[in-house]
Amino acid sequence: MEPYQSTTPFGRRSLTLAHVATQVAASSRPPERIVHKWQIFRTICTARPRLGVSERALSVLNALLTFHPETALSGEDDLVVFPSNHQLALRAHGMPASTLRRHLAALVDAGLIIRRDSPNGKRYARKGRSGEIELAFGFELSPLVVRAGEFESLASAIEAEARALKLVRERITICRRDIAKMISTGIEEGVPTRRAGQGPTDWHEVHKGFRAIVEAIPRTATCAELEPIAETLSQLADDILSLLKNHIKAENLSANESHSGRHIQNSNPDSFIELEPGLREGGGRGRSQNNKRRGCRKGPIPLDL
Repeated sequence: MEPYQSTTPFGRRSLTLAHVATQVAASSRPPERIVHKWQIFRTICTARPRLGVSERALSVLNALLTFHPETALSGEDDLVVFPSNHQLALRAHGMPASTLRRHLAALVDAGLIIRRDSPNGKRYARKGRSGEIELAFGFELSPLVVRAGEFESLASAIEAEARALKLVRERITICRRDIAKMISTGIEEGVPTRRAGQGPTDWHEVHKGFRAIVEAIPRTATCAELEPIAETLSQLADDILSLLKNHIKAENLSANESHSGRHIQNSNPDSFIELEPGLREGGGRGRSQNNKRRGCRKGPIPLDL
């Protein structure tokens, strides 16, 4: 006679359709499927917010995995572990029995394990004459093999969301720093905020609008909630930077015009006369007479001349 595998829990525990669905999925697991039990456990830890289990429940799952002798969980192996509550509580870092039962029920409800209870609710294994286990009563780990792809997809989605949230928070932080320091620079340097009659009245009005945006940031927000705030801060940072750039350009243009005016004023063609006062006192006449004498000299010109 073939052994009969139990499908309902012992005692007052009720059976739900979710439990039946988990058992159906576990019975159809492909035999060639193999997963690393600690790798899939880390994946489940990452996907924990989507699975609806707590950290304490995952510590119980970690303790259950230690009772399986093999590192690999195969689709063709018997994946039922049957530790006593005392041994399981010890490997769960001394967890109280009542807390242990509550977290075991949470793992069953989440579809991570299947309860295979014996007629009296005890956990044990029945061995054959050859010493191999014929039937075990305890907790079955086959859902970890069947749902491995689902766990990986959930973990990837959570990691992508976390990365996007980190990037948008970094963007908001950089914009806040840039805006605060640019406003301080504008106030200290007296940079005007209005151009051609447009723009804010002064830098205090700019700072007031900036603080209104910052105060609207929630303490705990999703990426979708922070994206429009990041866009608003980025636009404000670009506008303030444009004000500073336009002020620098205006100052450079004014400085160039002033430099050009001084250059034209100093370019007097008579300045050579003003710089050589000796020429007004006959120096020019003596030079012309010397030139005449040099012009009248005949023969080869001496080297010193």
